[in-house]
Amino acid sequence: MPQLADIGVIGLAVMGRNLALNIADHRFRVSVFNRTTEKVVDFLAGEAAGSDIVGTSSLEEFVASLEPPRRMILMIKAGDAVDAQLDTLTPLLEAGDIVVDGGNSLFTDTARRVDALGEVGIRFVGAGISGGELGARFGPSIMPGGSIAAWPEIRPVLQAIAADYNGEPTAEWIGPGGSGHYVKMVHNGIEYGDMQVIAEAYDILHRGLGMTANDMHGVFAHWSRGKLNSYLVEITANILGYEDAGEPLVDEILDIAGAKGTGQWAVVSSMDQEIPITLIAEAVYARMLSALKTERMAAAEILPGPPVAITDEPTSVIDDLHDALYASKIVSYTQGFMLLRAASVEFAWDIDLGTVASLWRAGCVIRSRFLDDITSAYRTNPDLPSLLLDPFFRDEIAAALPGWRRTVGRAVGAGLPVPAYASALGFYDGYRSERLPANLIQAQRDYFGAHTYERSDRPRGEYFHTDWTGRGGDVTAGTYKA
Repeated sequence: MPQLADIGVIGLAVMGRNLALNIADHRFRVSVFNRTTEKVVDFLAGEAAGSDIVGTSSLEEFVASLEPPRRMILMIKAGDAVDAQLDTLTPLLEAGDIVVDGGNSLFTDTARRVDALGEVGIRFVGAGISGGELGARFGPSIMPGGSIAAWPEIRPVLQAIAADYNGEPTAEWIGPGGSGHYVKMVHNGIEYGDMQVIAEAYDILHRGLGMTANDMHGVFAHWSRGKLNSYLVEITANILGYEDAGEPLVDEILDIAGAKGTGQWAVVSSMDQEIPITLIAEAVYARMLSALKTERMAAAEILPGPPVAITDEPTSVIDDLHDALYASKIVSYTQGFMLLRAASVEFAWDIDLGTVASLWRAGCVIRSRFLDDITSAYRTNPDLPSLLLDPFFRDEIAAALPGWRRTVGRAVGAGLPVPAYASALGFYDGYRSERLPANLIQAQRDYFGAHTYERSDRPRGEYFHTDWTGRGGDVTAGTYKA
């Protein structure tokens, strides 16, 4: 009788294949299945040749190949495909079996699946997996959540295959329900923000200062060795140094950015939680604006603007730009962790934000040096409401602030769009303001809609309405929000 597999992988696209190879490298026996069986055959004859990976040609064979309680990871497209796969898979399983969804599923879908499968005794886990194809192959960051009863069974595998950061595996339990996929969603939103602040720096250097790709390669390579040390800054330097037929390839790439939806989900959730993740939102909208290529080309011919040139001394511009990028990045992570904190309370997940930060220090796309500082901040004060209130980040922002303001001013003067830098600075200035003009907004709401207002000279929770015109009377709109 053949030896049963320790764990199975369903779905042999790039991520699924690499994850299966990673698991096999760590001495776990792996069984694989794909709806298109030719992919199984090709995988076993190609990348998996010579390994102990077992191929199966049907779901029934796949399930039968696994050691009970069965452990399996779905690496298929998020959405209806996951539900369809579960509909065919679930009748073949037994109580106690474990199904891990390793795709980018919407957290509410994961929460629904945890509950539904739990009713028939199946332990379901939604695991965010970050790091792309190389991460999947050699060590990703993994954020599992769902049925806590599954964790002791899947922990040895997930922590073995995850990236290692100074002896700590970047795989740890997040919480119940859809918490694992929620953390991955916020991770991806921050990833959008990181890419946008880097792109704005590139634009200022390229169009504002007229630097060549090779010149910018040197700037980003230098930055990657300092405070801005990160995977995304490092690959940006590599991209800017890459040539095709003797010319910088980046110059030949069409300026339309794609998206897969997780950034948009984060923005929608932030509105539900009433947490302003303004930089991430601007990063999402910047990609949408980039897609309006035909309209932008027409607008460029007729809409006026200043000459796109920055005439200040280049070294000072670059130094200030470094600070603007760094400070905006701090704000982006601040907002992301504020959203995680709010959602954790809303859904009773009890997420450890220090653990989350620690998982992002290696393996994932947003890995960077300053995640050590974020980890330290939340391990020192788990109840920290905002990273801006941490002494380290308060001082870092203070040091970067003059250059940040100058950068935004220069960009505006040159007609260069910097939505991420400007929105981050606006958030910072709003967050540090004891008084904002929202009092006028409340007066306006009460004037046109009788929505009431609170008074600064009376206790919170007391609501008032003014008959501003003498014709409105004492009728109010209750709790309606306009």
